Amino acid sequence: MNAKVAADNTAGVSRWNDTTVSVTARVDALIDAMTLQEKTAQLYGVWVGASDEGGEVAPHQHDMEEPVALDALLPTGLGQLTRPFGTVPVDPALGALSLARTQTRIAATNRFGIPALAHDECLAGFAAWGATAYPVPLSWGATFDPDTVRRMACAIGRDMRAVGVHQGLAPVLDVVRDARWGRVEETIGEDPYLVGTIGTAYVQGLESAGVVATLKHFAGYSASRAGRNLAPSSMGPRERADVLLLPFEMAIREGGARSVMNAYTDTDGVPSAADEELLTGLLRDTWGFDGTVVADYFAIAFLKTLHGVAADWADAAGLALRAGIDVELPNVKTFGAPLAEAVADGRVPEALVDRALRRILTQKARLGLLDPDWNPLPAALEGADLDDPAALRGRIDLDGPENRALARTIAEEAVVLLSNDGTLPLERPRRIALLGPNADEAVAVLGCYSFPQHIGVRHPGTPHGIELPTLRDALAAEFPDAEITVVRGTGIDDGDLTSLREAARAAREADIALVVLGDRAGLFGRGTSGEGCDVETLALPGAQQQLLDALLDMETPLVTVLLAGRPYSLGRAVQESAAIVQSFFPGEEGTHAIAGVLSGRVNPSGRLPVSVPRGPGSQPATYLGARLAHAGEVSNVDPTPAFPFGHGLSYTRFDWTDLAVDVREAPTDGEFTLALTVRNTGGRSGTEVVQLYLHDPVASVVQPVQRLVGYARVDLEPGEARRLRAVVPADLASFTGRDGRRVVEPGELELRLAASSADPRLIARVTLTGAERHLDHTRRLRSVIEQQPVARA
Repeated sequence: MNAKVAADNTAGVSRWNDTTVSVTARVDALIDAMTLQEKTAQLYGVWVGASDEGGEVAPHQHDMEEPVALDALLPTGLGQLTRPFGTVPVDPALGALSLARTQTRIAATNRFGIPALAHDECLAGFAAWGATAYPVPLSWGATFDPDTVRRMACAIGRDMRAVGVHQGLAPVLDVVRDARWGRVEETIGEDPYLVGTIGTAYVQGLESAGVVATLKHFAGYSASRAGRNLAPSSMGPRERADVLLLPFEMAIREGGARSVMNAYTDTDGVPSAADEELLTGLLRDTWGFDGTVVADYFAIAFLKTLHGVAADWADAAGLALRAGIDVELPNVKTFGAPLAEAVADGRVPEALVDRALRRILTQKARLGLLDPDWNPLPAALEGADLDDPAALRGRIDLDGPENRALARTIAEEAVVLLSNDGTLPLERPRRIALLGPNADEAVAVLGCYSFPQHIGVRHPGTPHGIELPTLRDALAAEFPDAEITVVRGTGIDDGDLTSLREAARAAREADIALVVLGDRAGLFGRGTSGEGCDVETLALPGAQQQLLDALLDMETPLVTVLLAGRPYSLGRAVQESAAIVQSFFPGEEGTHAIAGVLSGRVNPSGRLPVSVPRGPGSQPATYLGARLAHAGEVSNVDPTPAFPFGHGLSYTRFDWTDLAVDVREAPTDGEFTLALTVRNTGGRSGTEVVQLYLHDPVASVVQPVQRLVGYARVDLEPGEARRLRAVVPADLASFTGRDGRRVVEPGELELRLAASSADPRLIARVTLTGAERHLDHTRRLRSVIEQQPVARA
């Protein structure tokens, strides 16, 4: 024990454990007392799995590298524990005990009593066995409802803290640029304002529960060429600034996110993991972020193996550390011995190690991990007999009634009714033909980062841990008097059409036919949607389009239902299907939500967070395109979608009237105020989603034809009306100018109040006056829309 440690111990409480002094002083004292090996030990994690018997965690056997020997590492300390719950199926209570026992050992083994920070995945709910599987982020986007997403994230965070987890690897703030990319299901949509506002709400909810939110993937991952996972990104600095960075900026400034994860990709030849301008210059020096930057799994090693910008592991470590990465995940590879050796021989300054260490220890101190009364045992296990693990099994419920109710609310709000000729809602059908590969498939509602699809598939025979009613189950409950005939017709992607005739016969003999198509979530080619499951076209996987076309030839009305992770071209169904219902992996309550929309128990209110293509091949395409990206005489390829961003139907009708603009001219540092009235003129309660788009007819650089700058969900009873008042700052008209600076230019604008990006209802033409104005990161990022009731006529 060195002299400083001994001196502090003789005083009773070490300075770094003294909560009466500032966090800065505590961290300074700790850094001063540490050896180089103890410092670097805080800069990496170890991938482990909790024990289902309540014993200590075990290192994860991963096929990308050799397992880590904990006994050899722990005397110098450990920065993080990687995915203790998201690695193997484990009862939550026994997993919490396993984690607590391991934390006790970690703290007792190193000189300073520092525990590890435990992180896990929480993309669509806490990715642990038995935890609620909420809808995927693409469904969050479909709700246009930040408040409910915030509540969901808070519930997820409470569950994580209940078992001893400190950090969650979510949300994904990548903006969809090419729907062929496999990770579209993990995103919130194709518009940066929607991604930013919904993602910020998620961050606020998770952080309010005491869990560190981690923004992914910084930055440009979704802009990879041809939608291929990890492919280089060809975006220019303007696209990066105006489209891809906005959600991250919003989530840091307004959400208070305390961690950021780098993207795997390179942009113009510079990998994000080695991009000092991005991870330090922009993120920290400009935006003022003071949290931790954690490496996406294996990203630092990839600087050598995939990017070819590092000669060896020490070189990779130095590049990442200099760029601004603080923590190597999931395992120690470069930040251990290679980094220590590089510091010792002068290749990497120790000051860079200290810089990262300071951020890590500051976060641990703020989480209470350096406090003298720190206790690894979560409150849920206090008072329990820890010597009887069997008695603990089932003590912690991560899927209680409140969680399921919240999961159902989000699932219901996220269902999008794309088309309807009046067939829906169904009126007590006597015979239902339920057809297609997802008609009777329990996991069809789950994304690739749900526990059953991410981990459970590697443990056949282990129950899912949650109830997953199939659509067949949900329809049987919704229509108890109906005779339901189920025929698969074809598989998700196997091309098997041996039961096609049986499906056609069932449709012919039914009063209504439902065909349930879409995806199977998986990883790296083991699914049709998910990480590493990229596609060449947006045609339905396998032989599903052939099944769909055959059923459209029947005289029986056909309702097409999608359980998918991305939008697909639907061919003839766009015009010929009686109705189309789109759901993006809606989670464990998803089939109840879809059945409710089919029966009319639920009035659909979801809106498309991504456009649905008319054809399978015109990618990449987005409503955010400039004029030349839209249909025109200069190309025979028409990228106009079948259903545009923001589209969604209801079972009631809404009138938009009485547009008022308080001031039609405002200075470039001013704001506009608009008002309109929305009334439910139909016969049942419903929700309208009012969307506000900005169109800039003339600008110094090419602009999207329009972009979302505001939205509001308006819940109305029959005959009820609300007056909406929108305040739109001139800052929202800003963009990156020719000189690389953000600018607001004087001139005319259109503010379009719309039911979708292709359905403007009311247009306000306004003018910005005065001189050009340059903005920085302190600009206003969002509009404000307030609602007031209107007296009934």
